[in-house]
Parts: sequence; structure tokens; C-alpha cells
Amino acid sequence: MRICVYCASSQECDPLHHETAYRVGQLLAEAGCTVVYGGGSAGSMGAVANGALAAGGEVVGILPRFMADLEWGHPGLTRLELVEDMRERKHRLLTGSDAVIALPGGCGTLEELFEAITLKRLGLYFNPILLLDTQGFYRPLQTFMEQVIDQRFMNTEHLAMWQLVEQPEQLLPTIRATPRWREDAREIAVVRR
Repeated sequence: MRICVYCASSQECDPLHHETAYRVGQLLAEAGCTVVYGGGSAGSMGAVANGALAAGGEVVGILPRFMADLEWGHPGLTRLELVEDMRERKHRLLTGSDAVIALPGGCGTLEELFEAITLKRLGLYFNPILLLDTQGFYRPLQTFMEQVIDQRFMNTEHLAMWQLVEQPEQLLPTIRATPRWREDAREIAVVRR
């Protein structure tokens, strides 16, 4: 499996996030998964890559050229692919992935996550999207999305587009147990009465 991991570069967050990211990379590699992520060396990004590499895994980084110019790329990856901009990066991360895992992160992580959810709503992405809810990080987002649905900006069926899991060890079993998203996604994309 090719697993897209969205994660942060912050080195100032609680170190537990880096430890958890390392464990995610390690578990994915031990299961024979290819990790595809943003290509950075710092924070949770570096930790997920390091965890996978230490376990002998394949790690593909997708990095915009301006970030490579700033030497933000991880030097030890299986493959580092340089792209022109953030838009191409997001497209390449998601294309061909068998699942998405979003670790806690900032606006970049959230932007990537919401793009994946939007594409799933529109029937352009059909695979599992998991949010790793370390220390309850994604609980407020879950509550907010329930409000979005309660106020009729999305349909109740859309709550099934993503899942929260609390521990890294739950990720792969949840991915394997999650069915492909509905083929009629476009029929329910628009809010109806």
C-alpha cells in the first residue's frame, strides 16, 4: 500500500507528536507500506520519515523547489521528488495513494486534509482518510464538522468520509476495515432536503 501522510514541520510542539509520528512511520514500514509525505526533515515530517526509514521502509518525499532551495528537504529518503509549487505537491501526494493519514499539524496539514475530504465528497478520491487524534487534537474539528452538517452545509452521509483514531496501532486495521467510498458520491455531494 502507498500511504499519504500529512504532518507538520513544527519543532516547538509537544514532543509526543514527534514520537507518535516516528511510530506511525515505523508501523507503516513494518507492514510493507510506502510512505508518501511532504519531504521535510523537521518536526513530525522528519520523524515519520525517520521512523519508516529505520524500519527499512520506502519513503517518498514530495517537495516544492523553493523548499529545496531553503534546504528543508530530508536528505535520507528513498526518493525526493521536486515539484514546482504547493498545488502540484498536494496533487502528487494524493495521486495513487491507497489511504490518507493526517497527523496533528497547522494550516498546511489542515489544507491538505480538507482538500482530500473535498475530493472525496466530489467522487474524485475514494480511499480511507484517517485523522490521528493524538491528545484529542482533532476532537474540536470533529465537533465543528458535525456543526457544519447540522447547519446543512453538508449531508449526514459525509461524516463517514473520515475517521478519527487515537493510537498509531489502530491506523492500518482501520484502513483495512474501511470500505471504498460510495460510487454515488456525486449524487450526495450537493446538500438536499
